Amino acid sequence: MKSDPQVHIDSPWLVPFDASFAVGQAPTRAADAPDKKACKKQLARLIAEMGEQQRRLYASDNRSVLLVFQAMDAAGKDSTIRAAFSGVNPAGFQVYSFKQPSAEELDHDFLWRSARRLPQRGRIGVFNRSYYEEVLVVRVHPEYLQGQKLPGKIDHDSIWDERFESIRDHERHLARNGTVIIKFWLNVSRDEQRKRFLSRLDEPEKNWKFSSGDVAERKHWDRYMQAYEAALNATSRPWAPWYAIPADNKPFLRLCVAETIVQTLSRLDLSYPAVSDEQQRTFAGMREVLERG
Repeated sequence: MKSDPQVHIDSPWLVPFDASFAVGQAPTRAADAPDKKACKKQLARLIAEMGEQQRRLYASDNRSVLLVFQAMDAAGKDSTIRAAFSGVNPAGFQVYSFKQPSAEELDHDFLWRSARRLPQRGRIGVFNRSYYEEVLVVRVHPEYLQGQKLPGKIDHDSIWDERFESIRDHERHLARNGTVIIKFWLNVSRDEQRKRFLSRLDEPEKNWKFSSGDVAERKHWDRYMQAYEAALNATSRPWAPWYAIPADNKPFLRLCVAETIVQTLSRLDLSYPAVSDEQQRTFAGMREVLERG
């Protein structure tokens, strides 16, 4: 077994592994993005290819794929997941959305609730938000730590680096044991977020999405950007890479996500299990039985 398989691909959106990523230099919109029609056409091709790769992943049953999506509110996580995976077989696909921890979850370490939802071998699993909330929203709101029943006095200067270390160890362990990890930060601009919130108010079919709490969080925007920058720099590794995808243009966002997944799966050289000589002889006998009626 090869340890720490490096599954990252060459991409303009790949977060470097040398801690040099700067949120302020990461684009929220690509200047050379194809138009909406071209994006949809390319996405359709990628969806079909992803479906074939998923079938091979499911049949081989020796790897799993974990896709982590993190973003500010209204960045397009839900719609991207819905669009990019429209061609996969639900039998080999699962999505979990992590919100405020329950009382049971707070009685365990911060990785426990997501570890319980890891995809089985042969399956693709999506985390819509994840254990990274513990170094993002909790870092912006450190008062949440008081409800986590942590032992001893909380050191606010060291706890984040300790959690980064735990995350790196966790992801490296998963990678060594056959889980392919791809992490997406959907990088939406503050102005585009504002427009999307207004759209939720203006369009009746989107009213249900609106939350005054989401608007209140906008005042912490700079602190969130600092938290994202720290988290991505600390945890983007060859076996668990981050991709900072421009999210102001939703069709292009979906295309980039699907393209990254397909290219990564292509590197795994997935194939259907080979049939042994003994199985071939068994098949020949079953064929004779079936042909006799």
